[in-house]
This record gives sequence, structure tokens and C-alpha cells, in this order.
Amino acid sequence: MTADIAAILAIDGIATGAVYALVAIGTVLIFTVTRVIFIPFGDIAAFTALTLAALDAKQLPGTVGLVVVLACMACAMEVVSLARAGELRAVPKAVLFYLVLPLIVVGTVWLTMRFTPPMPVRIVLALLLILPISPLLDRIVFRPIADASVLLLLTVSVALHFALVGLGLLFFGPEGVRTEPLTSMAMEIAGVHVSGQTVLILTAALVFSGLLFLFFDFTLIGKALRATALNRTGARLMGIRPARAGTIAYLLGSLMAGVSGILIAPVNTIFYDSGFLLGLKAFVGAIVGGMTSYPGAALGAFGVGLLESFASFQSSTLKDVIVFSLLIPVLLWRSLASQHSEEEVEE
Repeated sequence: MTADIAAILAIDGIATGAVYALVAIGTVLIFTVTRVIFIPFGDIAAFTALTLAALDAKQLPGTVGLVVVLACMACAMEVVSLARAGELRAVPKAVLFYLVLPLIVVGTVWLTMRFTPPMPVRIVLALLLILPISPLLDRIVFRPIADASVLLLLTVSVALHFALVGLGLLFFGPEGVRTEPLTSMAMEIAGVHVSGQTVLILTAALVFSGLLFLFFDFTLIGKALRATALNRTGARLMGIRPARAGTIAYLLGSLMAGVSGILIAPVNTIFYDSGFLLGLKAFVGAIVGGMTSYPGAALGAFGVGLLESFASFQSSTLKDVIVFSLLIPVLLWRSLASQHSEEEVEE
């Protein structure tokens, strides 16, 4: 391996790691607020890429049907729950959030696709379609078992992933897709060719990480999420509703997954089940941060990207084995370094 090859592999690994970093940070965000290890995070990213590819082909994506079905189910469950609790005054607000707003998004996409929107508009439409999916899944799947153990929540999350993979095959088919490049710019740094797509990926990762930092430190909603992550019972006593905080966390997670899918789609062929490996490799990075540290998750994700890039040069068939083998020493290190305590059960 020459220095030039090492530099090329490093740049490719950093770009891949930037995408993993967005997914890893979103995974940590959802876990700290809701205690759910959201395995379908990578599926949401893959669905975004597939949705954008369908919009590029002037087709109505299957995500439209998914959002409509999930919205109807979530709205029905929320209305029944409010009726049983005797909180009928909150029904109009629930219908607005769980049914009307998602249907407005679907209607906007349907009307816009009757014309030929430019690429920036198609990207916005794809993100708008993806945003409601995670909060709706939270209301349908995880909210009824919110006080269950982390192990049970993980088991349900894995089952939800397989369900989404099947729906992905139904909605998008088995063919892989690539979207149009977001930029054709290219530059040369220290004699190494760097594509504009790589620069865009790194810029997006840095910008979203910075915005997330500002959101948590300087906004009331961000501080509420941090309080919920630190102590759910204490946050509830201070008037913060963990369910609402979880919904916001899922919205932010959907946004980060959507951006990840849009960034990776022009450089990788995306299939209906490509999200599993994407989410799993990001999860390895999140484990490095202990599932609690955003900087640790980002650094771990960049490390996974670099390891994958150099491993693919040595053996393309064993690169995934090498990457996932990293999880074993990391788990051992975390197990020995962390303090063990019994899981708190909330009343």
C-alpha cells in the first residue's frame, strides 16, 4: 500500500464515517430519551434513498402508502387511549398531529409530482415523507410498552426491522437504485482527488452535529430532552412529558436518517434491505460512545468508516467481518469499565 492509496482510502473512510456518524448520533439520541435501541434507523435511511429515486423517476413512492396506513393506525390508537382516559378535549389535537399533518405531507407530494420539480424540491419532498414514519411507529409499536425492559424493547425493535424490510420489498421491489449526484464539483487536496460529494457529506455531518449541540444547549425543547435522558422520573415531576420528548427525539432521528440516506444514495447502490448493514455499522460506532455520548458515537462511527475502507482494500469479501469483529473487544472494554446496576423500573 502506497501513501497515495492510503490517502484515498482515508478520504473514502472519513466520508463513509460521516454518514455513519449521523446515524449513530440519531441512534444515541433516541436511546437516551426513550431507552429504545431503534434498529430500523438504517431502514429509514434506505427508505429515504429509495423514495428519492422514485421521485427522480417521476413515480409516486410506496412511502406514501406507508405513511397513510401508519397515520390512520396511530390516530385510531391515540383517540381510543384518550377516550379511555377521559381526555376527550385532547382528541382534536391528536387527530391534527397523527392524521391531518401526515396526510397534508402526502397530499403535497402527490400534487407536486404532477409537475416536474427540480432536485432540491424532490429532496425536500423525500425528507417530508420520511419525517412522520418514526414518530408514528413509536406511537403504534413502542408507546404501549414504554415501561418495559430494555431487552424487550430491543426484541420488538428487531421484529419491527424485519417487518419494514418486508414492506420495503413490497413498496420498492428488489432492484437497487442510485440517485443523481448532488454536485459534480471536484478538487485536489495535497495531490489527492476529492469529489464534491465527499465534501458535501463531511459538511452535512459537521453542520448537523453543530446544530444538535446548539439545540440541546440553547433551546428549551433541547434541555427538556436532556432532562428526560438523564432522569425520566425527575423530568416528569418537573412537568416534562416523556412521551412528548420521545416524539421529538424520533422526529430528529428521522431527519438525521433521511439526510444520511440522501447523502449515501449517489455513491452506493441502495436496496430495500440495505439499511440493516448501515444501521448496524453505525450501532458499532454508538457502542464505542457507550450509547450515551454523542462525541463518542461520532468518533466511533468515523473509526468504523476508516476501518471498513482499509479492510475493503485488504479483503473486500471480509470487510464486514473485520468491522463487526471490532464490536467484541469494545463490548468487553465497556463491560469491564462501566459500573453495573440493576435496571430502574418506573412506576
